[in-house]
Amino acid sequence: MLLKLRSAVEQALEGKPEAVELALIALLARGHVLIEDVPGVGKTTLARALAKAVGGELRRVQFTSDLLPSDVLGVSVFDQRLGQFVFRQGPIFANVLLADEINRASPRTQSALLEAMNEGQVSIEGTATPLPEPFFVLATQNPQDFAGTFPLPESQLDRFMVRIRIGYPPPQVEMRLLLQGGEPDRARNVPQVIDPAQLVALQREVDRVELDSSLATYLQAVLAATRSSPTLSLGASPRAGMNLARAARGRAVLHGRSYCIADDIHDLAVAVLAHRVRLSAHAEGYMPTRDECEAAVRDLVARVPVPL
Repeated sequence: MLLKLRSAVEQALEGKPEAVELALIALLARGHVLIEDVPGVGKTTLARALAKAVGGELRRVQFTSDLLPSDVLGVSVFDQRLGQFVFRQGPIFANVLLADEINRASPRTQSALLEAMNEGQVSIEGTATPLPEPFFVLATQNPQDFAGTFPLPESQLDRFMVRIRIGYPPPQVEMRLLLQGGEPDRARNVPQVIDPAQLVALQREVDRVELDSSLATYLQAVLAATRSSPTLSLGASPRAGMNLARAARGRAVLHGRSYCIADDIHDLAVAVLAHRVRLSAHAEGYMPTRDECEAAVRDLVARVPVPL
């Protein structure tokens, strides 16, 4: 089943198996995905393909500076026929929410997603309303264009299980796209492989994956290395560690195992931790690049002994 699911999504995002794997791992582990990449490389295609393959409802929100929290969560309106206020659900009430260019919204609107991403519910006018199961946020931002943006604070970044990049397609794939003419909708032909109930069952299966004490010790050593390194002014939080453990379990299930191995932690450490740490400032006003943060985490992970 999972092989068919992976194949169905890769059919839409051809030549990008790493990005598809990370997205599926986050989906299975009840996490959320932040995609940092330039426009036109398939971010929306990936979200639509995932939604179609799992039979879920997809809602897309274009984040702008004038977007309000109620535009995402919903709002109560007065129904004259009933003589009372009625809550109208916003686009967040979906299985897959595509938050396009999330960093163009104000911090107030960005913060509207925190409770939803962390607890699977939204609180409006003192009432907590659960979101559909499964619930998955895939947010995008352009790492090259910072005009008119509001950088995501650490608290928001910490809600994303993984940060990925898609990148340009391989030459042979791009040639096929050029020869097809026009702009074909590759996600439209993605078949439904499972339904939302089956996905929830797979997510519960992830919870039962074994992660033994030696791997937990290894994971904690990786976290400690980020906190003690002079290269970093902000290390990985306990939530980051729990996310890495869940992602490792998700990778194990995706690879057909009921137990974790050291590679599950080692290979996911950069994708899970690099957006949660902060490099020590080199100069006032200096903004470290994504590549520098990933290189720092990769170097730290390489120095931690792997259990045999």
